[in-house]
Amino acid sequence: MTKVAWVTDSTAFLDEELLHHPDVYQVPMTIILDGEEFTDGIDLTTEELYERLKTLKTPPKTSQPSIGAFQNVFEKLKEDYDVIVAVLISSKLSGTVSSCEQASQLVDIPVITIDSKILTYPLTKIIKTGIHSLESGMELEEVKEKIEKLRDTNELYVLIGSLEQLHRSGRMSGLKFFLGSMLNVKPIISIENGELNIKEKARSERKAKDKIVQQLRKANEIQPLKEAFLLYGLHDTEAIAWQKELMQEFPEIEFSSCSIGATIGVHAGENTLGISWFNGLD
Repeated sequence: MTKVAWVTDSTAFLDEELLHHPDVYQVPMTIILDGEEFTDGIDLTTEELYERLKTLKTPPKTSQPSIGAFQNVFEKLKEDYDVIVAVLISSKLSGTVSSCEQASQLVDIPVITIDSKILTYPLTKIIKTGIHSLESGMELEEVKEKIEKLRDTNELYVLIGSLEQLHRSGRMSGLKFFLGSMLNVKPIISIENGELNIKEKARSERKAKDKIVQQLRKANEIQPLKEAFLLYGLHDTEAIAWQKELMQEFPEIEFSSCSIGATIGVHAGENTLGISWFNGLD
């Protein structure tokens, strides 16, 4: 039997299942705060990040894992595995996929690199689907096709906690930031084909959430959903409260709440709140 190692980056939210899975490995991002570099999840926690963000003198930055970082991991894994499957943050949001692909050319083990076109827990769900499919006896090429097909059914809507932070980090143009901040507009950010887009705008968070629920309701009517994931920055209180509301209207859907983590938090802010689901989940 082919022994497969699963590799991802630190924007993926590793739950208890993946955190302790013997075949799952995570290559961390780098977070730069006032010129000082931190390794995501190792020497900087999400809580510490948001505390530091309050006193920064320069805009925070993030950096994808280097080619060397991936190469080092791959060199170690080739001792125990036959093939590596790397499922990574959208290539349109980070250069991580490129680093991985370049590193794969430097090692003597096959590496299958998959652009998830998403991030955080939806990325995690893709990995879990791949692992479970492989364990059920599916061939690796079939597994790759399955998770790429699932990937393309994802919907993700986010209310950014700090438009200023998103703007300062270079992820929102000056004009869009100006319109959002000066007119008190709450933009609903979506990820479409791996890119950030302003899906809709609302005058308040409540109205923005109502618009997102309309999208959820529409998707559920077209094809009944099994799961949906609430995403939050630092505070889970708002996510849990929203989850309880959604559970009343959609009792057939299993909801869970997950942190977006430190790397994404650099750009989105601690009060970020979002929801995601897959229309093609078995």
